[in-house]
Amino acid sequence: MNMQRFITPGSSRREFLKTSAVAVAGAGLASAFAPPVHAAGSDTLKIALIGCGNRGTGALVQALNTSGSVKLWALADTFSDRVEMCLEHVNRELRGEQTEARPARKGKGKKAKTVPKAVANVGDKVDVPKDRQFVGLDAYRKAIESGVDVVLLAESPGYRPQHFEYAINAGKHVFMEKPVATDPAGIRRVLAAAAEAKKKNLKVGVGLQRRHQPSYHEAIQKIRDGAIGDLVALRAYWNGSHPAKQPFPRGDLSELEFQVRNWYFFSWLSGDHICEQHVHNLDVCNWIKDGHPTDAQGMGGRQVRTGKEYGNIFDHHAVEYTYADGTKMFSQCRQIPGCANKVAESAHGTRGVMNLNATQAELLVGGKRTWHVSGGDQGYANNAYQAEHDALFDAIRNDKPYNEAEHGAHSTMTAILGRMATYSGQIVSWDAAIKSNHSMTTDAEKWDAKAPIQPDSDGRYAVAVPGVTKVV
Repeated sequence: MNMQRFITPGSSRREFLKTSAVAVAGAGLASAFAPPVHAAGSDTLKIALIGCGNRGTGALVQALNTSGSVKLWALADTFSDRVEMCLEHVNRELRGEQTEARPARKGKGKKAKTVPKAVANVGDKVDVPKDRQFVGLDAYRKAIESGVDVVLLAESPGYRPQHFEYAINAGKHVFMEKPVATDPAGIRRVLAAAAEAKKKNLKVGVGLQRRHQPSYHEAIQKIRDGAIGDLVALRAYWNGSHPAKQPFPRGDLSELEFQVRNWYFFSWLSGDHICEQHVHNLDVCNWIKDGHPTDAQGMGGRQVRTGKEYGNIFDHHAVEYTYADGTKMFSQCRQIPGCANKVAESAHGTRGVMNLNATQAELLVGGKRTWHVSGGDQGYANNAYQAEHDALFDAIRNDKPYNEAEHGAHSTMTAILGRMATYSGQIVSWDAAIKSNHSMTTDAEKWDAKAPIQPDSDGRYAVAVPGVTKVV
């Protein structure tokens, strides 16, 4: 996920975001009577970032641009070069320097993207000497224990339950990127830690930024008010061309190091792209339904991206989910060049259809558009990435109820359920899946530990085979 910054919407949109996004995200999830963790008088919030890749760096810049006094206090990553790159990038960003354009993919005709500018004073916001730059599989512990108030979790998703659990046990407020886990065992750990966070009055944000975009709030409120009639079905898409990452060469890395470097292509680390990417769209559908599916069936495979350098994930998934009342949600995600691309959600009702994506929302009744918002109005113009951090830090400073971990876990589990269905070719129920002993990850903190999956003699990794692979 990139670090887009958008034009600030009008004051009415800002007020909507304050009253709707914050209230919806946090309502009822932490005790209003618990003592505040961060008292109103201690104004500087110290931040630790765990996971210094592109999304972690983006989340850090956004956290450092929230209102009030904040300071980057510690950095942690499994690899030293990412710590160094993150620190350099953040310093340039906070000085307002334009970073280099990202090159287009060769032959794909994509325009180069430029990393956005920030407007903060780097001298006031960054204090990370070498002794608070931590590297290794156990670096997260050292960063969390370094005297910080808020922890940003952006390491590989397979490690997120472990890191979240540790941060909550240490009494830290948390922002964690999506997905929050890669297997049912991880989801259970996240839900248990989320419950502990409520008891401790700790604030938790999750990187499902559509929940902080005004166009989504307005559209979903219209659905709730009956604009499309009774909900009949949902559709969700993240169909694109290339994966967000490219393979990293093996070199002299240990097997575990190689897999962590190439985390995107291993299902135990990323959850497959249905979890790592498509979770955004599935989360919107769960939000509309105010619940999660009860079962899933689907199909998927590895049609184009078949090389051993691509680990063991699929390049396409198609899933039919069923909710408790029988409503169906039809889901597609694909990473195959030359195909029709679409990243969007649609809600079909007895009166009309609501179409949603990051740049616009529209209501169709009788085939005619009766309501619409575009990027120039509130959709793409709202910086939802910044808004999710603004909401979290506001809740910390003002002791507002705020815990997004539960819906983050349920939407991640929805993606995992879909993957279990496509990997196995079976109808998989939510109850059987979330109660299963299906665990793919490791809590290993040494590089000489055994990786959860091993290559064959040709360097290839076993890929799921529908009809053969067992998931529950």
